[in-house]
Amino acid sequence: MKAVQHLAELKQLQELCEEEEHIQLKLNWETLEQKSEDELNKHSFFDQGRLIGFIGVYDFGSKVELCGLVHPEYRRKGIFTSLYQNALEEIKAKHFREILFNAPVNSQSGKQFLKRVPFNYAFSEYQMKWQEAVLNIEMDVVVRPRTEEDTKLEIELDARCFGLRREEAARFNMETRKERNQHSYIIEHEEEAVGKIRVSCFNQKDSWIYGFSVLPEFQGKGIGRQVLKTVILQERESGHDIYLEVEAKNEHALRLYTSCGFQPFNTQEYYRYSID
Repeated sequence: MKAVQHLAELKQLQELCEEEEHIQLKLNWETLEQKSEDELNKHSFFDQGRLIGFIGVYDFGSKVELCGLVHPEYRRKGIFTSLYQNALEEIKAKHFREILFNAPVNSQSGKQFLKRVPFNYAFSEYQMKWQEAVLNIEMDVVVRPRTEEDTKLEIELDARCFGLRREEAARFNMETRKERNQHSYIIEHEEEAVGKIRVSCFNQKDSWIYGFSVLPEFQGKGIGRQVLKTVILQERESGHDIYLEVEAKNEHALRLYTSCGFQPFNTQEYYRYSID
């Protein structure tokens, strides 16, 4: 099976599972689309050539996230447990600092699985969609495409704003730049590069904002708000729906996003692996 066919079957399986439980799974398609067929096979389960189970393993610098699914007719047969155990062995061998399991807040199958494994609730994340709102640009900021010369700043931002070690930030930066259908930008204020923002486009209609960060010494000046408005207007002009994700307890970011027109439409819960 070729990777493109594999992904098509996975998309069908995702839609089936989402309809069954009235949930929205977070499978990180921008990452899945970069994987080889061998990588996809390693985390898949087939029955007579039919894809009926999958676990996604996503490396985000210092941490790795897991999210998966099994066809409703094949549950309670140990399929997902087998996929999970194989993935966990692979993850432990790479010595990540943090392992997180992601499940939609109302996924009953996810909750049942989590009762049987050593994961404890860590935090919730809102997925937000921009609703039409009047946005006024009140100060001059520049949002320009990144260049190779900006790599050092991008690594510094991931280290200082997201808590990654420098080597983790460098590896994450390299992996992120392999993703297709994305645009990485540098934020300039008074001719000085002070931040970054990334926009990934899916299905030629959905734009997701990621990696939005401003150096701590330049925060609190309204720069982030103006950048967000600029990017929103840019993506709206392209006819795209605009989305982002934010940790539920990040009140400062939530106030910023809601004030610019974003509203939550889905909640994902994260569970942290605990070693006895």
